[in-house]
Amino acid sequence: MRTRYRIERRALLGGGAALTLAAVPRARGIRAQVLDRFVFHTDWRAQAEHGGFYLALADGLYREAGLDVEIRMGGPQQNPAQLLVAGRVDAIMGNGFQALNFVRESIPCLCVGAIFQKDPQILMTHEGNGIERFEDMRGRPVLIGAAGRVTFWPFLRARFGFTDEQIRPYTFNIQPFLADRMAIQQGFLSSEPFSAIQAGARPRVFLIADAGYENYNNTVLVGRRTVEQRGQVLQRFMNASITGWTRYMAAQDNAAANALIIRDNPEMTQERIGYAIRVMNEMGIVMSGDSTRLGIGAMTDARWESFFASGRDAGLYPAGMDFRAAYDLRFVNQRVGLG
Repeated sequence: MRTRYRIERRALLGGGAALTLAAVPRARGIRAQVLDRFVFHTDWRAQAEHGGFYLALADGLYREAGLDVEIRMGGPQQNPAQLLVAGRVDAIMGNGFQALNFVRESIPCLCVGAIFQKDPQILMTHEGNGIERFEDMRGRPVLIGAAGRVTFWPFLRARFGFTDEQIRPYTFNIQPFLADRMAIQQGFLSSEPFSAIQAGARPRVFLIADAGYENYNNTVLVGRRTVEQRGQVLQRFMNASITGWTRYMAAQDNAAANALIIRDNPEMTQERIGYAIRVMNEMGIVMSGDSTRLGIGAMTDARWESFFASGRDAGLYPAGMDFRAAYDLRFVNQRVGLG
């Protein structure tokens, strides 16, 4: 079960289960293909939200691209960003806030692609309680975790007039929500609503991204040295990953990827994975906006500028910060997977 919002789960700035495919000689006497090793660390335990990467691994897309990719699974008490900065992994899964935080802290890391065009962060309440839109939540208690207070909460304050007096601590336990029909709590599109449904509730989901919250999520973050010294390897990793995501979201032949996810994280089930894929497709988490014309992973200068401006106006970033140092567009926007 996904129990924490992505940023909070890893602190904004090792180990874990690992999966890898090694090169296999085609025949005796023929030298094995030399593959470039690439280590990718996810932000949490294996789940459908990582599915495209697992499909690229399971279906041999990385190996076809000349890569020996290892996926290291995230989890509690891990800080993938520290591993990235230390050079112990080649890339990590992150989000737009993390990339901008790297710039603010003068850390030589950046974002090279955004698998999720929409941040899956939600507010959730019960059906039939009179809450029909974000504006109806003004003045009501909202269960929010610590990270949410410095990420999506400033957006809700500015956009809908929420106030800090509404905040109640969210302990990542769904029981208070189930016990109170007027409860409002943060969640993740494919996690808390599923758990609520399983418990017999009828949750109403409000995707914050659809209200204008522009944070990129499920991003690929790398060190500047990787961009400068291993750019071609990084491009092959991105292309294979994007192809993997294109196939995974089609949900037609992703059984091998799901088997790896469940093997890596036995708490996952086919039902939970199927639910996640369905709601991600329904809400346009991966395919919407720029990705429909530029391909999965798409990013633009205009959106980064707008997202930075919202953080700057909320006091998260200094006005003169060079936000363009947070990302590099060269590895995406190539219509990979669009035919």
